[in-house]
Formats: sequence, structure tokens, C-alpha cells
Amino acid sequence: ENNNRNEEEGLFKLIADDEEQLEKHKGKRLLLVEDNELNLEIARELLEMTGASVEIVNNGKQAVEKVMASEEGEYSLIFMDIQMPIMNGYEATKAIRQLDRKDAKCIPIIAMTADAYEDDIRHCMAVGMNGHISKPINPDKLYNEIAKCCNSI
Repeated sequence: ENNNRNEEEGLFKLIADDEEQLEKHKGKRLLLVEDNELNLEIARELLEMTGASVEIVNNGKQAVEKVMASEEGEYSLIFMDIQMPIMNGYEATKAIRQLDRKDAKCIPIIAMTADAYEDDIRHCMAVGMNGHISKPINPDKLYNEIAKCCNSI
């Protein structure tokens, strides 16, 4: 019986820790760059569960334009698909990093892609991304990557 109580207390602590982590994201603005409707809906749901507001664009060119048109610091985090029409995630990340504004070099950009080989991850980092999530999206890995890339949100 004592064992069950300890397990229950541990479970309640985990739930409380998760709720505390999710509270940190309330009021933050995230940019989700994804061209696949199903992936977009899954990612949006998971990100909105953090309490953040999620803005969506469908290709890299739109992402660069959104960042250019935004106030500095408006986006706390960008989730970037890699394989998209018009401008892919690598090109968009390079373009964002080269913008002449204070937040361009430091805003966390996390790749969300089916490309999950070590070389793919290295390429993401080489173009200026801060993290990598492979598809299909695992919620725990997503939230861990958010925490790892930007412990301030």
C-alpha cells in the first residue's frame, strides 16, 4: 500500500511539473511553418496545448516575410518544416538569420522534418537552426526540444 501511495505522489508531481512547464508558454507567439495540412494540424494542437498562440504560414518565403513584418522579439520560437514549395526550410532559416534586426540571429528555430539521419540534423544546425524534431511528431520530444532550445519560453 505504501508503494502505491509513493507512485501516486510521483504521478501527481509529474502532472504538476507538466502544468508548470505549460504555464511558462502562455502569451508567447510561435510561428509554425508547414505545408502539409495533417502535420500542420497535429503540430498546431500540440503547440497550442502549451498556452502559446500559434501563427501559421505554408512555406519558407512566407516565414521570412512574417518575420520581416513583425516587431523585434514578437516570435518566441519558429518551427520550420524543411521540404516545402517556393522556399525550403534551410533557405528560409538562412534568410531569417541574415535579416538586419536584433532578433534574427537569436530567435530559436526548430526543424520539423521526416529527415532524421545524423547528416540531416547536422545540416539543420549548420544553416542556423537550434533544434530538430522528426516526424511523425512525438509530443514528449517536441516539448523537450522546446525546453532545450529556449528555456525562457
